Amino acid sequence: MLHLPLHPDFERLIDLDAAPRQVGTGYIWIEGPVWHPSEDYLLFSDIPGDVRRRWDGVAITEVMRPSHNGNGMTYDRTLNLLICEQAKFAVTRYSPDGKPTILATHFEGRTLNSPNDIVVRDDGSIYFTDPLYGRMPEFGGVDIAAELGFQGVYRIPPDGEEPQLLVDRETFGQPNGLCFSPDERLLYINDTEQTNIRVYDVQSDGSLFNGRIFADGIVQDDDPGLPDGMKCDELGNVWVTAPGGLWVYSPDGDLIGKVQTPERVGNFHWGGRDWRTLYLAASSSLYTLETKIGPRKEPFMLGSAI
Repeated sequence: MLHLPLHPDFERLIDLDAAPRQVGTGYIWIEGPVWHPSEDYLLFSDIPGDVRRRWDGVAITEVMRPSHNGNGMTYDRTLNLLICEQAKFAVTRYSPDGKPTILATHFEGRTLNSPNDIVVRDDGSIYFTDPLYGRMPEFGGVDIAAELGFQGVYRIPPDGEEPQLLVDRETFGQPNGLCFSPDERLLYINDTEQTNIRVYDVQSDGSLFNGRIFADGIVQDDDPGLPDGMKCDELGNVWVTAPGGLWVYSPDGDLIGKVQTPERVGNFHWGGRDWRTLYLAASSSLYTLETKIGPRKEPFMLGSAI
């Protein structure tokens, strides 16, 4: 048995003997994988390598160098690519023909820290985290002092106004991965520094309230790995990078199982024709892992066979 079940429900999600398959290696630190729902390919970032690559099921090719130290990526409903570009301290939208549009660079007149992970709500609004990692050279960042003095979580309204700060300025140490529940009534946000996950109720206007700890203690002294990438599956279970690979929590916050991987995972994304292949951005390598379940239906996925 490769993976560790901690509750019978875990075996509904993954074959306990399913082994990750390496499809690419030799990178520095890869992140931000995202699956194109109609053209069937995966994009992923190598942050310190300053390059974006594409896996089409046959070969891995470069699609952009330099890539402005791109990190988290997703698509909007019309398949514009949204990227957290650390070197520009920006959230940028790329149209299908490659034309870039800067969506966010400042809050209250000060430059953002370094947008990190990103998700889109059904109404078209964009949510992103803004830790300091993109200003730390040891993480492939730009060695420039931060201006804001806090690490926030923001929403870009559909009309493209200035980002709205959604959380108290003192709440997070280093906010990182974020994801919606399947019905979008909840937003989960993890904190790499605090090794926890918070959950918020989402109001009709997109603001957040009633923040509370969903899971904590996501760390082990004898095993590398911390909360970073995070996704909800279609049943509302929360998958998060953690020591040994991925830890999976039920919607009630119970740890139900651990997915073991050969390398430390920074982020992951479901893809494939049936949305049952998990793509693991694991340190220096890209892996695939077959699962029994798919992701929560993000807006850009809704036109595909999910």
